[in-house]
Amino acid sequence: MGCFSCLVPHKKVIKIEDSARARSASGSSVERRGKQSLGDNVNLMEENKDGCGSSVNARANDRITPTKSPAKSFTYRELCIATGMFNSANKIGEGGFGKVYRGRLETGEIVAIKQLNHEGIQGSQEFIIEVLMLSLLHHPNLMSLIGYCTDGDERLLVYEYMPEGSLEDHLFDLRPNKFPLDWNTRLKIAVGTAKGLEYLHCRANPPVIFRDLKPANILLGNDFHPKLSDFGLAKLGPVGDKTHVSTRVMGTYGYCAPEYAMSGKLTLKSDVYSLGVVLLELITGRRALDTNRPRAEQNLVNWFHLNFKDRRKFVQLADPFMQGRFPSRSLNQAIAIAAMCLQEQPLHRPLISDVLVALEYKQILDTPSCTVRVNLKRKGAHARFSLGCLYCMWREG
Repeated sequence: MGCFSCLVPHKKVIKIEDSARARSASGSSVERRGKQSLGDNVNLMEENKDGCGSSVNARANDRITPTKSPAKSFTYRELCIATGMFNSANKIGEGGFGKVYRGRLETGEIVAIKQLNHEGIQGSQEFIIEVLMLSLLHHPNLMSLIGYCTDGDERLLVYEYMPEGSLEDHLFDLRPNKFPLDWNTRLKIAVGTAKGLEYLHCRANPPVIFRDLKPANILLGNDFHPKLSDFGLAKLGPVGDKTHVSTRVMGTYGYCAPEYAMSGKLTLKSDVYSLGVVLLELITGRRALDTNRPRAEQNLVNWFHLNFKDRRKFVQLADPFMQGRFPSRSLNQAIAIAAMCLQEQPLHRPLISDVLVALEYKQILDTPSCTVRVNLKRKGAHARFSLGCLYCMWREG
């Protein structure tokens, strides 16, 4: 980065702190020169197709391309200044797309800035898909895209900052200063995750298949409010009389539905399977794949299928870090919902809307909140019906 030293004042680089004052700063920014329209990015996508199936095809462009994008176009200079020249002290994560840094915009707002690694797994096409998806899809359980940068070869994404990091951090990276998630928090995260998927499957038009649901892509805000992140692999779902979308297999091994992994046939039920794996991880505290365990326990789903048949032993499946502090009935119901999501045949899996209602009903029963109790009157009948249907299908299966 030495060649960019002229872009920033010659001051000592300090670590950007996550202060409440900075988080509450306005998200608006000063006017910027050289803005690029999102329409230009759509054209870039056409230039970057890899021949293996377009993630956003002509049908999508006709129906969902916006005339104006709420995402702002940043210059590379602005993001260099925001991150202290991408100083390692401000690095907060790294994935297939590249490194993620904490940054402070000119307004004082703290943000997360993801920089494309040109030699990484994901590339320009995933970048365009991410910008398009998060510019068009808005929900409390989806990450908010503040802006992007396309200066020269640079590709960067600017997100809202999530102070609690990822679900992966809290489930599997229990350092001395971290406490294990309690049962109610795990349930809250499960409900929020299902709400995000329900929005993508049932309210987006056309529907969107997330395709890469895993704890690393579930980020946590204040009070552990979950949001789905990393839409680079998202795919528009089937419409009309189509039952699936054919595409090359992408995602993370251990979370992919078996029919998708074998045939490349992607459906909304593929996300439901992935949610089932995440539910198991929340319940057990085990990773989907863990080569450090004995061979019979390395694959979480296989281990679960071998051990969940005896309901009297369900308590033994619970994460030992919870130290037995959970309602046994609630645990049993959560295991039953996860088992339905993990049915081998996609037709046997429930719709995400039914999974959400069942999880919400569980949360209602486990939470002594007056507000939640009011929701019980409104949703109770539907929730009992959905949960009952899940149980019947599970017993018959």
